[in-house]
Amino acid sequence: MLRSQAFPADMGALGSPLRLDHAGYHARNKAAFRQPVPLPPSTPTPAALAATRSPLPKPSPPTPTSRRWSLADFDIGKPLGRGKFGNVYLAREKHTKYIVALKVLFKSQLQKAGVEHQLRREIEIQSHLRHPNILRLYGYFYDDTRVYLILEYAGRGELYKELQRCGRFSERRTATYIAQLAHALHYCHGKHVIHRDIKPENLLLGIRGELKIADFGWSVHAPRSRRTTLCGTLDYLPPEMVEGRAHDAAVDVWSLGVLMYEFLVGHPPFEAHGHDETYRRIARVDLRFPSVVSAAAQDLIRRLLVKDPARRLPLEHVLEHPWIRTHAEYAPRIGSFHTYKPGGHPIK
Repeated sequence: MLRSQAFPADMGALGSPLRLDHAGYHARNKAAFRQPVPLPPSTPTPAALAATRSPLPKPSPPTPTSRRWSLADFDIGKPLGRGKFGNVYLAREKHTKYIVALKVLFKSQLQKAGVEHQLRREIEIQSHLRHPNILRLYGYFYDDTRVYLILEYAGRGELYKELQRCGRFSERRTATYIAQLAHALHYCHGKHVIHRDIKPENLLLGIRGELKIADFGWSVHAPRSRRTTLCGTLDYLPPEMVEGRAHDAAVDVWSLGVLMYEFLVGHPPFEAHGHDETYRRIARVDLRFPSVVSAAAQDLIRRLLVKDPARRLPLEHVLEHPWIRTHAEYAPRIGSFHTYKPGGHPIK
């Protein structure tokens, strides 16, 4: 996953201290803690959530008076997941009772894999993004052996597991997810952030069923230059990466098309018996649609999976495509942060 140098003497230089508010999602499992988690009387409405959002603050280094977080500030609950470099736990900040996900990474494993620089970049990028379909990184702290990331808690868990459970998604559900993801990626690209690893395993579901981009390990801030690093997951790589050419933000548009296909069909479009054949199918854009994919859905996928990056459908046009407008529960507008229907029911 990552490349680099040793940890700096003060990782605090990477981002601002954690700021907690009382809006957001609450824990669904009170038994995970030694004491009950106080729940609000009702789930916050979209209007209430929107009212709590603040503009992106200017990053500032911690000062001697800034709050320094430690493990003692949290009650630790049940494990939420395990990864290559550590584990994720449900946690509750003791003072505010605010529920978060605490990602615990072991320095020895990060250093052994040479991924410290990638972690620093991930923290720097994700902590400065504010979008309802991007998992918030509130802050981080560290001790002699571990680094702790304080993340938004996504109450419905991993999208990949939901896709495995369902086999494939309906047009309504797929269109809703694709609209939310297109809106979030358009926001990222406006901040000159390219994600480069969009796939089901890197997406979570919030308490209302809304999609959350959760892993920025391969993301990059590229305001001017094109990139040449080969990264991401094979099934989702675009032709320009497969062929070793430079790439830009259009790689995320390609991944959106691959994801849409997988949601509707149940597997990626260029899946093959071996890596070499997968590479060849990607390079040829060898698309084959089963009968379950409607003509309108095929049209959108074909507009996204175009070999020439410059000819791929812009993200703002994805939100205006007839298939999205017909099937999405709510198709957000560019410039608005309402990405699900106000007062609507959780996505199913």
